[in-house]
Amino acid sequence: MAKLISELLWPVDPAHALDEAALLRYAVANVPGFPGPAPTLALTQFAHGQSNPTYCIQASAPGGGTRRYVLRKKPPGAILQSAHAVEREYQVLKALGSHTDVPVPKVYCLCTDATVIGTPFYIMEYLEGIIYPDNTLPGVAPSKRRAIYFSTAKTLAAIHRVDVNAIGLQKYGRRDNYCKRQVERWEKQYLASTGEGKPARYQRMLDLARWLKENVPEEDSSAGAGTGLVHGDFRADNLVFHPTEDRVIGVIDWELSTLGNQMCDVAYSCLPYIIDATPTERTNYGGFQHTGIPDGIPQLEEYLSVYCSFSERPWPAANWKFYIAFSLFRGASIYAGVYHRWTMGNASGGERAKFAGRIANTMVDCACDFINREHVLQGQPSIGFQVSAAPWQEFGREQEGSISTKDQGKFVPNEKVMHLRKKLMKFMEDHIYPMEGEFYKLAQSTSRWTIHPEEETLEALAKKEGLWNLFIPLDSAARARKLLFEDGSLVSPGSSNDLLLGAGLTNLEYGYLCEIMGRSVWAPQIFNCGAPDTGNMEVLMRYGTKEQQKQWLVPLLEGKIRSGFAMTEPQVASSDATNIECSISRQGDFYVINGRKWWTSGAMDPRCKVLILMGKTDFSAPKHKQQSMILVDINTPGVQIKRPLLVFGFDDAPHGHAEIVFENVRVPATNILLGEGRGFEIAQGRLGPGRLHHCMRLIGAAERGMGLMVDRALSRTAFGKRIAQHGSFLSDLAKCRIELEQARLLVLEAADQLDRHGNKKARGILAMAKLQIWP
Repeated sequence: MAKLISELLWPVDPAHALDEAALLRYAVANVPGFPGPAPTLALTQFAHGQSNPTYCIQASAPGGGTRRYVLRKKPPGAILQSAHAVEREYQVLKALGSHTDVPVPKVYCLCTDATVIGTPFYIMEYLEGIIYPDNTLPGVAPSKRRAIYFSTAKTLAAIHRVDVNAIGLQKYGRRDNYCKRQVERWEKQYLASTGEGKPARYQRMLDLARWLKENVPEEDSSAGAGTGLVHGDFRADNLVFHPTEDRVIGVIDWELSTLGNQMCDVAYSCLPYIIDATPTERTNYGGFQHTGIPDGIPQLEEYLSVYCSFSERPWPAANWKFYIAFSLFRGASIYAGVYHRWTMGNASGGERAKFAGRIANTMVDCACDFINREHVLQGQPSIGFQVSAAPWQEFGREQEGSISTKDQGKFVPNEKVMHLRKKLMKFMEDHIYPMEGEFYKLAQSTSRWTIHPEEETLEALAKKEGLWNLFIPLDSAARARKLLFEDGSLVSPGSSNDLLLGAGLTNLEYGYLCEIMGRSVWAPQIFNCGAPDTGNMEVLMRYGTKEQQKQWLVPLLEGKIRSGFAMTEPQVASSDATNIECSISRQGDFYVINGRKWWTSGAMDPRCKVLILMGKTDFSAPKHKQQSMILVDINTPGVQIKRPLLVFGFDDAPHGHAEIVFENVRVPATNILLGEGRGFEIAQGRLGPGRLHHCMRLIGAAERGMGLMVDRALSRTAFGKRIAQHGSFLSDLAKCRIELEQARLLVLEAADQLDRHGNKKARGILAMAKLQIWP
């Protein structure tokens, strides 16, 4: 049966009890975003696993939320040298999580100070997913079984495709002579766990070690192809699967990872076909080839073919006998150590550990029988599973998110966008999500119309990471660059200031990134991609004079000031811009503004320095030539901010939506944008990209909302099972997914048409996207 991660928790074994007060103090000081202040801590232990004790930390803050983490530590008592190296686990998880698409839990901190809780440990992300402890996958539909096994093979291929030099793991181990060294190591471990007052040694184990030393494949002596990152214990119950999808979201238990011959991982993952190594009191441990393959589970050759195709590795028939025998030998040595620790009372696997000695000897017998077989693997891969580079490329992108990379797919982000998207997601996880609680506290306090001091720090970091002003379209940036670079007085191409004009993205390319920002209401402004500043900056880039750009655009691009957009009026239906009544009258070298505006978003922000106002300069002109747009310094006499307006009872501090009265406000005539009577033209040019930005942010918010919904359904029980297991919930979740994917595709299509055909020709699809997302 499938097990939710939360179903594997039990009370902490007294032999593995920790100093919870010391742990809490350490976590508060070292885990980013740890709940506070004065959090409480509840500790449970995972029944799953036989080696390093693993715990679930549930931390709650008074009046705040609850977060869960996973702690993994060395076992107490005397342990074998080089065993239980949690420091290495942390190192490899950190490198993979930071630089690759291999699905692993995020790690937060490593503590090598044994005085804190008794042994070194690290703290990582809690993944609420599914583990399949039984390789036969009982209770799982045949089609789902097949998908699970193929996902397992693809995940292993992803690990083996990692360039260790590129992620800083080039010194994580020796690549050459891996099998030779491993046989010697596990023989020593076995000898250290048996004999001389310990569990009895098995002579066939020593005979097997001798055979392996004499039959190490020639390819093992090389450090070339086929060598790289090795997980060391890659099997189904070390994979966390998505709660509702047949894909791996986390590879765990990296204790035995190193560099070396990767075919050892492959053979080890294939052991269910050879032996059922689950420690129980039964006597028959036959694998699929003995008991029959359960319906839906692929044949061994099919599983291997998928791995070879996605990893671009050759078919392993020539040395398959050695690799399987070695995997059984190593497994026997591991189980012998588990059984020895159980006899001493410090094994972490509970009652299952007492059967480890029996399964160790059974694995030895199985290995000896296997090497005496005449045929162990067919000479060629299964038909239809030939080696190809394309499947690997598909898999790497699928792991990144919901975006397809199949060649026939229309909306396939390029490498540049994928790189930015990955950086953006990491920034969100590392810096924004952990700070949301603090931002919300300030927004609900009596100081809510002020800016949190950490926001400026995060903005500086976003600039450094190249995640600043990503919204700026290519054509707008080109015009602004030409004006601002003309005399070199402000910025020059290629300088750090040139990055203020964005990454040179199209509307479609930015759409993928804007969605990620939408997952947090605080994120867009951190990246200087929040409304109405984005629309106002685009207006200035497209239509502003050089002087207007110098005065207002540059500080907006730098994030030094904010802005507002004043168009809507309380007296008229302002969705029809021809209705507005605010007057802009020319008097010599000035324009005088009179009127009342409301829902002026951004005007309450203490950093807001400029408004773009839409009014009428000629009430007698043709209907669409009466309107003009003008820049208004918010500190100009006569600008009166009356109040913040509420949206469902919220004032959206510190951003805010203001009601503003303009009474005889005099601004220089040079503040007019593009000229009198051009306001309607500017408004239409501004609305297209702005509407898409709103749509993509809302899709991101919906994605996060669905994630929270799933988390809640996985954590609550009703009528004897998790809410997530009820058919009604799964049906509703499926409908939500369908509607969200439909909306996303419509918005991406609108962005694509906007890029290819322009605002005017794309107005129909833009309207459809807006109506679909926020009717």
